[in-house]
Parts: sequence; structure tokens; C-alpha cells
Amino acid sequence: MAETSEAEAAPSTSPKDTSSGHMGIAPRVFWPSVIIVLAFVLLSVIFPDTVAEIVGNVQDVVIGTFSWYYLLLVSVFVVFAIWIGVSHFGDIKLGPDDEGPEFGLGSWFAMLFAAGMGIGLVFWGVAEPLNHFAGIPNRATGIEEGTEAGAHESILQTILHWGLHPWAIYVVVGVAIAYAIHRKKRPVSIRWALEGVLGKKVNSWIGDVIDVAAICGTLFGVATSLGLGVMQVAAGLSFIDVIEEPNNLTYVVLIGAITTAAVISVVTGLKKGIKYISNINLGLAAGLLLFVLIAGPTLFIFRDVVQSFGDYLQNILQMSVNTTAYSGENGTEWQGWWTTYYWAWWISWAPFVGVFIARISRGRTVRQFVAGVLLVPTVVAIIWFCVMGGTALYRELWGQGGLIGVDDAGAATVDTNTSLFALLDALPGGSVVIVGAIILIVLFFVTSSDSGSLVVDMLSSGGDPNPPVWSRVFWGVAEGAVAVALLLPGEGGALDTLKLVAILIALPFSVVMIGMCVSIWREFSAERRAALRAQRRMQRDELADHVTSNLVDAGIVEDPENGDSGNTKA
Repeated sequence: MAETSEAEAAPSTSPKDTSSGHMGIAPRVFWPSVIIVLAFVLLSVIFPDTVAEIVGNVQDVVIGTFSWYYLLLVSVFVVFAIWIGVSHFGDIKLGPDDEGPEFGLGSWFAMLFAAGMGIGLVFWGVAEPLNHFAGIPNRATGIEEGTEAGAHESILQTILHWGLHPWAIYVVVGVAIAYAIHRKKRPVSIRWALEGVLGKKVNSWIGDVIDVAAICGTLFGVATSLGLGVMQVAAGLSFIDVIEEPNNLTYVVLIGAITTAAVISVVTGLKKGIKYISNINLGLAAGLLLFVLIAGPTLFIFRDVVQSFGDYLQNILQMSVNTTAYSGENGTEWQGWWTTYYWAWWISWAPFVGVFIARISRGRTVRQFVAGVLLVPTVVAIIWFCVMGGTALYRELWGQGGLIGVDDAGAATVDTNTSLFALLDALPGGSVVIVGAIILIVLFFVTSSDSGSLVVDMLSSGGDPNPPVWSRVFWGVAEGAVAVALLLPGEGGALDTLKLVAILIALPFSVVMIGMCVSIWREFSAERRAALRAQRRMQRDELADHVTSNLVDAGIVEDPENGDSGNTKA
């Protein structure tokens, strides 16, 4: 690229331009976010049934009406992400042209993976393939019950939910924000990713609304994951007889411990706490994966990985647009449980993950960004589910079974919270590995919480990449407090309501993401044109110098360095 592009030459906007500077916050973003979060928590605690009914009805309408929209849009995001990576736009540097990456490749990948979905892979690695194989909530996708073909289809369906599509969502948001903050030197904020569409309006009330929605969605999403996550941790502790039946005190203690660790991590910053814990997470996850690979049906897993890679690539188009339209109400219900639900969930998390990945990606090219955020995690996800889920399905088909149960009505059931621990317990030495798995889950939740706190803090401080310590502590504690407040009443009913609200935010934010795609295309096209103009100028100058040099050598003109430049000899 050219040394000086239009993007780099644009005037920078500092965080102070969008913040009053009082206590390091942006009042028009900070206070509305606090009020909305507090109001919703109070309403959910005081009127849990009413709020749950309203939110549930809205959710049903959204899923029933817009499932086709989500499936089509996210598929377009996959194409868009690949396009900007392989096209000439891939050469654009997310930062100054002469600057290298801020973080090493290993630490960069560990942090983006931990923030993006590391905990999800651990939580669902065994449980989701089993759910599809068991036909939960129904068999709208046509996955056969109890057959080898049905088991393989269950793995493919799971890979679809954790492969290219969710990471493409993160690529769209991450690239748009990284280009704005690192290339154009804008504050760390969602609004500036739309500058190519909104222009100066990004600094108006429109930008405030976008950032407030991003803060609420992030806080709700992280608090929900924290609340649901401690249920799995508590189930694991109960599984190994460390505690008896989990109760409210167990949940409060676990949330308190995770929140405290997350606050310490976020206070120490990106280059210390968050980076170190993410690296530990990646190492523990790799250790767990290798253990199951070696202790489980190793040869079968290798064969499954190769076959699943090929079948995923071969069937990705058909699976991506499978709206289960001919399955009637069962199809709508299935979408609400799985694909449409997942796409909405990933979109609702996109502000959080996108901002965080953008923040740690300074100095990388667009092509490196797309490869690191889209392709590498997809490969890891395929391997992970073939190892973890494949081992579980192998046990159901040819082993002792027991991971899929039956309820009183005769319907298949899967204990999502304990399926991982049940699988490990049946492997040689698995009872010891369960302890490591619980530690891994806790640390993954710490990285989700500290990353979320940092993102919310940057947004509420007007885009300051190094926000005040007090506000880091405030948002970290707020996430834990919201999780506790909503988890205790009604055994998590209010927390489920919060999960639905986080997903509902995805519908309007999907429109914002469409705007980001348009903005990326406009900004990248403008930079490409500027680079080409600079390149042509340089070529013309080089050609002029070359012609002049030849004319001087031929004695036709005087040497410009000796004066009388361009004078022809008589």
C-alpha cells in the first residue's frame, strides 16, 4: 500500500472528542446504559413471570418471522468476509503501514479464541452433537435416530453452528472497527465503524444509541453466560462429590470468585492479565483435546476429522440455507432451539467480540485478520467437535452408552451440564481430568468476563482504549451482580429471560452490520483508489527520471543537477 493514504491522512478523533472527560466517561453513553440495565434487572426480579412472558412472545415472533433472514444474512457475511480477505483489499494494513502486529501470533489467537467462543466449545463440545442425535427438540432436520448416518449428520450440524458462519459475523464487525481505530485513528467505539455510511452523524445521538445498545447487549450476554456457566461448574463439582446438590449459595460463591478474578485481570490490562489467562486457557484446552484423542477411539477420530472436513465443505451451502420450511411448527421450534437461535446469539455478541478482536489486532493486514479470525478457528472447531462429540457418539453407537437418557414420557434427554464430565469419567484417568476441565471452564468464563468488561468500559468512556481503573472495576462487578440478581429468583428463570433479550438485540444490530459492510466497501475502495493514484504518481516520477537520465547520457539535455534543467543542447 501507499505510504500515505486518504484514510491515514484523515483527521483523527480522540476519545475526548466524544467524552466530557469527567471521571473518564462519556455521559451520553454511560448513564443511559446504567439506567437501562438497572431498570431491566429490577423489572425481571420484581415481575419475573410478566417480563418472561412478554420477552418470550417477542422472541417467538422474531424466530418465526425472521429465521429465513438470519440464515440468508449470515451466509452473505461468510461470502463477504472471504471476499475482503482474498481480494486486493486484503493488503490493507489495520494500522500504520510501517508498523508490525502489537501482539505475537500465539497470544493474539489465544485472546481472540478465548473471547470469541472458547467457553462455548467446552460447554457444547459433547452436549450439542448428543442433542442432535437424540432429536432434541425434534427431528425437523431429518437426522436419523440411532444410526451411523444420523451420528455423522449430528456432527456436521454442530460444525455448521461453530464453523465459518459465527466467525464471519465477528470478521465483519472486527474489521470495520479495527480499520476505524487503527487506520483512521478513531476512538474504540461501534459508531465509528459506520463512518463510511453515516459521516459526521456518527458523533450525534445516532452514534450514542448504537453504543448504548452495544453496551447493554454485551453486558446482558456476558452476565447470562456467567450465570449459566456457574451452573455447569457447580454440576461438575457435584459430579466429583466436592459439593452436594448445588444451591443458591454455591452459585453466589462461584460468581463472586469468577468476577473477582475477572476484575483483577481487566485491571491489569491486555498485555498482562488478559493475555496470560488466555494463553493458559489455550494450553489447557489443547491438553484436554489431546487427552480425549489418545484415551478415546483414536483411529475413529482421525477418520471422522478427515470425513467431516470434506462433508462440511461439500454440504455447507445446503446446510447454510436450510430453513426447515417443510417441517411446519416443528421446523420453527427447531430453528428457535438451534440455527436461528445461534445466529442471533452470535450477532448479539458481535459488538463485544468484534471490539475486543479489533483492539488486539493492530498492525495486521486485512488478509491476516480474516485468516486468523475466520479460517483458523473454523479448523479448530471441526477438530474439537470431531474429538469431543465424535467420542461421545462412538460411545452411544458402539460403547456403553448412557449419555442420552429418557424422561418419564419416553422422550430422549441429554444432561447438557454434565455430559462432558460423564464422558471424561468413562475414559482411563478421566476422573482426574475432570478437575482440569472444571478449571478450564472457570478460566474461560474469566476471560469472557474480563474481555467483556474491557469492551463495555471502552465504549462507555467514549472510546478510550485505556479506560480508568475505577470504571473497569465497576463494569466487572456489574456483570457479576446482574448474574446473581437474575440467577437466584426462580432458579434462573429471569436469567433465561435476559438471554432472550440479548438475542432480541441481534435483530436491530443486524441492520447495523449491513451498514458496516457498506462502510467497509466504501472505505476500502477509497483507500485502494488513493493507493493506486500514489502508485501511478510514483511510476510517472520514475519514468520521468529514467527518460531524463537517458537524455542526459545521450547529451541531448543538460544534467538537471548542474542547473538549466530540461534545456536542450544546440
